[in-house]
Amino acid sequence: MTLEQKIAAVFAMSDEAWARHANPWSGLTRFTVLPLLILAFWSRVWLGWWALVPVGLALLWTWLNPRLFRKPASTRHWISKGVLGERVWSNRDEIPVPKHHRRMPNILSAISGVGGISVIWGVATLAIWPTVFGVALVYLGKLWFIDRMVWLYEDMKDATDEYARWLY
Repeated sequence: MTLEQKIAAVFAMSDEAWARHANPWSGLTRFTVLPLLILAFWSRVWLGWWALVPVGLALLWTWLNPRLFRKPASTRHWISKGVLGERVWSNRDEIPVPKHHRRMPNILSAISGVGGISVIWGVATLAIWPTVFGVALVYLGKLWFIDRMVWLYEDMKDATDEYARWLY
């Protein structure tokens, strides 16, 4: 089981949840998660232990987001294809992806990971610049990763009937 499949299992990403997450509104509003989490954790300065309430709400939003939106009318949007590519990528142990797609997603995830470490350090120490720098790295890595997932999906959409059915 790939790391991505384990993460999808934690979020209970059923086929229906994945279909809803392919809605462009779901994909695009996911970009609110990081700023909401940062603000929620930063709010400890003002709220003390009550900051756990906004932290909980931000985590709830993270889980709810793929479920709140309807299945899209079409999955031909860039962000939708990115979600479809993420499904293909997470399934790479069962259906191998082309060699030219195997390394870059890991590099981009590492870039986002370094950004995440900077965000955590910045929020923990209440330092704005490491936080902003980290957010920039996270979003750079994530947006580029999504773009690579679009490319991966385009290359793999005819690999199985299931993958082909995802595009409508």
